[in-house]
Amino acid sequence: MRRLPVYLVLDTSGSMSGEPIEAVKNGVQVLISTLRQDPYALETAFLSLITFDSDARQLVPLTDLSSFQMPELKAAGGTSLGAALQTVADSINREVAKSTIDVKGDWKPLVFLMTDGIPTDQWQSGLNAFKNSKIGITVACAAGNGADVNLLKQITNTVVSLDTADAATIKAFFKWVSASVSTGSQKVESGDKEVAGLNELPPPPPEVNIVV
Repeated sequence: MRRLPVYLVLDTSGSMSGEPIEAVKNGVQVLISTLRQDPYALETAFLSLITFDSDARQLVPLTDLSSFQMPELKAAGGTSLGAALQTVADSINREVAKSTIDVKGDWKPLVFLMTDGIPTDQWQSGLNAFKNSKIGITVACAAGNGADVNLLKQITNTVVSLDTADAATIKAFFKWVSASVSTGSQKVESGDKEVAGLNELPPPPPEVNIVV
């Protein structure tokens, strides 16, 4: 079976403490429960959770939706975006099956990155490794005014912003992510096609602004 890998890459730095980190926890829970009700997603989507603060770590390796268990998330430390990008690249290289002459590998991964601040590490080194990974689409989300959308544009052309990092706005973002994963799952299940751009995803809700 060809899997659709989905990587959630979430900022858990100190500035996310309080309402934002609680909203992220709830958002991921909503995302999982929504996707579990989608037969296409249940069949193909596999989810990984990577967090970054003063370091980056893969808390959940690529896991099918029914087995996914929410880890404990705490907000503290800096914003090691470069380490996060390196961790995503390493995880994709390790986990995503490549196509061979005889067997088709997994679909190209979908990556959803959310940050509320400016990197505190040498992030370009991780960017190079990330750019060399075969990815279907990367969506970078600037949560609130503290994140730099121009910097995120260097990672991906698909950047969205949230005016605030409050519970309602973050929940809206995760609902849109779950709808996007559902769309990706249906695409690959029905027509052997992968999501290649923002125009193939569902339109984002009012709380999620597309950065052009």
